[in-house]
Amino acid sequence: MNAFHRGAVAPLAPVAPAPSARPALNVGFVLAPSFTMVAFSGFLDALRLAADEGDRSRPIHCRWSVLAEELRPQRASNGVEVMPTARLGDPSAFDYIVVVGGLLHGEQKVPAAVTEFLRAAAARGVPLVGLCTGAFVLARAGLMEGRRCCVSWYHHQEFVREFPLLRAESHEMFVVDRDRLTCAGGTSVVHLAAWLLERHCGKAAAGKALRILLEEGALPARTPQPQPELAESTADQRVRQAMWLMEQNRSSPMPLPAVAQQVHLSVRHLERRFRKAIGMSPHEFSVRLRLRHAHWLASHTQMPLSQIALECGFSDSSSFSRRFREVFSYPASTLRRGQAGVEAAGAPRPAAEPGAGGWPLSAAAAPRPAAPAARG
Repeated sequence: MNAFHRGAVAPLAPVAPAPSARPALNVGFVLAPSFTMVAFSGFLDALRLAADEGDRSRPIHCRWSVLAEELRPQRASNGVEVMPTARLGDPSAFDYIVVVGGLLHGEQKVPAAVTEFLRAAAARGVPLVGLCTGAFVLARAGLMEGRRCCVSWYHHQEFVREFPLLRAESHEMFVVDRDRLTCAGGTSVVHLAAWLLERHCGKAAAGKALRILLEEGALPARTPQPQPELAESTADQRVRQAMWLMEQNRSSPMPLPAVAQQVHLSVRHLERRFRKAIGMSPHEFSVRLRLRHAHWLASHTQMPLSQIALECGFSDSSSFSRRFREVFSYPASTLRRGQAGVEAAGAPRPAAEPGAGGWPLSAAAAPRPAAPAARG
């Protein structure tokens, strides 16, 4: 009978297994400058909960190390610091190397030694995992060529601009493409960790970790990322994926056959599912989505209307103006010429980009200028 069954108090600190014991899953973490704490802690805690019986946190079935060039604190984007547990060494000692991404803007640069470590891992066949913006780190190291990667919808445009030749997916929770595993960040890291746990430690271990983390069950990789508030809500996953593609290509709208191909439907079936889900065709949804963005740009920026038309995927200003008036019942020029008068009159105006405040795609609920005299 072990000490636990005799009623002894479990030790506060994890007790490492004997050096000869090899865990089912051994992971090395690399933290990018200003890394995302929730991505790191969510993935790590899923491993911790699956690694031992009960909640004793002993690294028996799973083991992990936080790797760095030097053993000094690594600061997260929220200001909390994490102390590495080992220096960069032989990546072959691990089953996976997990890169936790950080802030994209500013002077946050991954040290050259980390980049070389990741390239060495790839050369030795060690699978690489990118959490949150970790996909950017892997791509910058030249390690995502020929592979799909998952990027949060929030960073999709930035990824496409920086890596136009790579295939980025933002309508799935995580992507597994051979020896590259990437996820959008947030709570998706828990489900990617569960995917690995099920394959290395068994379904019971993965399920246990998810239940303790208050997740009902593992979500598959193709589970759509949560929709931005600027999209109509629907439970139809194919329609949601199509919405994401339209959102990501506002400036250069994708032809409907290309959208349908991406979501593995015929054009006819996609149109039927759109009408059933949100009561409008894919084309009409795309137009209204882009017009709503145009409304926000006209209300909150000094961008010329001709430039707004191009930014929102309209080939010319006349077609943009015509469709804008059809949907909102007033011309776009009203927002530009009458901004001061509208604000003075106290008319309702969205505080954020259309959709962030929840106003729908239909014209009936769109905010209107208060003073007809401003219409000109």
